[in-house]
Amino acid sequence: MRKTTKALLAILAAVIFFQLACSKMQMPIDNPESEWLSGGSQTAFDGGSGSFSHMFSGMTTVQNRVHEVGDGQFSATFVTAPAPLNPGLGPIYNNVSCISCHVSDGRGKVPGTGESAANMLFRISIPGTGEHGNPVPVPNFGDQLQPRSTLGLSPEGDVSITYTEHIYTFSDGTTCSLRTPDYKFINLYTAIPSNVLLSPRVAAPVFGLGLLEAVSEADILKMADPNDTNHDGIKGQANYVWDVLKQQKVLGRFGWKANQPSILQQVAAAYNGDMGITNLLFPKESSEGQTQFSSNPGSASYELADSLLYSVEFYVKTLAVPVRRNVTNPTVIQGKNLFAKTGCIKCHVSDLRTQVNVAFPQISNQLIHPYTDLLLHDMGEGLADNRPDFDASGRQWRTAPLWGIGLTQKVNNHTNFLHDGRARNLLEAIMWHGGEAETAKNNFAQLSKKDRDALVAFLESL
Repeated sequence: MRKTTKALLAILAAVIFFQLACSKMQMPIDNPESEWLSGGSQTAFDGGSGSFSHMFSGMTTVQNRVHEVGDGQFSATFVTAPAPLNPGLGPIYNNVSCISCHVSDGRGKVPGTGESAANMLFRISIPGTGEHGNPVPVPNFGDQLQPRSTLGLSPEGDVSITYTEHIYTFSDGTTCSLRTPDYKFINLYTAIPSNVLLSPRVAAPVFGLGLLEAVSEADILKMADPNDTNHDGIKGQANYVWDVLKQQKVLGRFGWKANQPSILQQVAAAYNGDMGITNLLFPKESSEGQTQFSSNPGSASYELADSLLYSVEFYVKTLAVPVRRNVTNPTVIQGKNLFAKTGCIKCHVSDLRTQVNVAFPQISNQLIHPYTDLLLHDMGEGLADNRPDFDASGRQWRTAPLWGIGLTQKVNNHTNFLHDGRARNLLEAIMWHGGEAETAKNNFAQLSKKDRDALVAFLESL
């Protein structure tokens, strides 16, 4: 009886919240193509601290259950083996759970002054290309620096971060300060080659990825213009990466350089590289080949059960997108128009449509508004990591989706943006754009302060 009463109260509360939210925002919910609905039918009507963590609507009881199992596993803390629950951590690793980096399914934070950079990810490699066109791992380190280890072993090392501030002055005399990061290896357990390539990364939000995976390859390639045939200065290039299951190169669409082909591989690679958890796709320890590696012939073939791996994939795939806010606000409308006029919209494409999928109708044929083309673009020397990744050059980055970006402060308690979190707010993030985005950045810089504020207000509504 209590469970029934609680369930009815929960349903009633949800209905009341939905009605109040829609009334307050005056949202045309009967129009499936409304720009309020960032994720189409998979839009979550929540603008609060939990807005990145809602499951898809309209799923079956079984699908909801799989999502819930994946949710629990996404939050699970791994420990060293042997253990009755979640064993297999390490022996070297970055963190102990998915949620430790993707806090509240959102954006990672850069360390403060004097703090360890252990919660950032540092991709490393040496010049050259691997068997499948991938970066070449660093001898005795692999392809990412792992700053933690299990008892009795040594962490691979850490990275210290210092910043140099420089002032940018707009045409109207107002200024902003941009900080340039400098990274140095510290506390390395063994010598590292002098020619190592280092690329810092903060954890990106994980909501909406299932919708992006459902956009057809053909539609993505339609937006590519690698030879700039229309002479607008915007190219857009696809990254083709190695798919472990298919054993072939396919279109990449996830990660800061679009270096992962699917949610499944993204999840499996994170388990293996970030936590040292072997699995179906990556059955070898991330430390294999290093001086600290020791095999255990009596152990299972890999440490994460397939059912749990696939449940986490499904959890990530079925995270809804938060609803837009303040769409009808005059300042936001002005900012939206300026976003297009300055040229930002050329890469941060507002509208995409998912493929028809009769097997998963909840994700099928949805008009979504992610503000990305999922393509690589040269972002200039200022943002270059100088580390190629498959077909991505050291100056190229995938266009980051902007949906939900205005909720970062509410969800993650910070406003650090870009791949390494150097931008402390959206204005700084814009002003770091270069390369193919140089013209759009300059157009923005030449706006009046009122217009710049309007464009930022539009971004904050996403």
